Amino acid sequence: MTIFTRTAVGAAAFALTALAAQAADIDAGASAFQSQCQNCHNVIDSEGEVLAGRPNVRTGPNLYGVIGRQAGVEDFRYGGSLVEAGEAGLIWTTENMVPYLLDPNTFLRETLDNNRARSQMSFRVRDEATADNIIAFLAQFGATEAEEEAEGES
Repeated sequence: MTIFTRTAVGAAAFALTALAAQAADIDAGASAFQSQCQNCHNVIDSEGEVLAGRPNVRTGPNLYGVIGRQAGVEDFRYGGSLVEAGEAGLIWTTENMVPYLLDPNTFLRETLDNNRARSQMSFRVRDEATADNIIAFLAQFGATEAEEEAEGES
């Protein structure tokens, strides 16, 4: 995937993020993140400020700027299937995060067309509305910086 294509995909993801955030409830997403996600994940910006979650959580990756980011390539030891999906061009969007949060293994198996694909994330969000809310909450972190980087590359 070329830089231009990644930039275009990222810009489209941010535009769709804004639309999804309107339909979803960011406050409910913050509450769901606190009760369901922060045991494994946090949101820490580039200056090291903890924006959500606990500061020393290392089970799952930092979710700062996750929307618009290539899957499985951030500074974390991801499972092989997620790395493979990222290398194949999977970019996290508001649309594909929902099925991933609802059933990570099924999402990766369908994405990779491999019935043996597995996610290291064993947790599942219970319903689509909660997943939408969590994604809207996460989408507010890092979008501005990523948009500025995309504009600088074009």
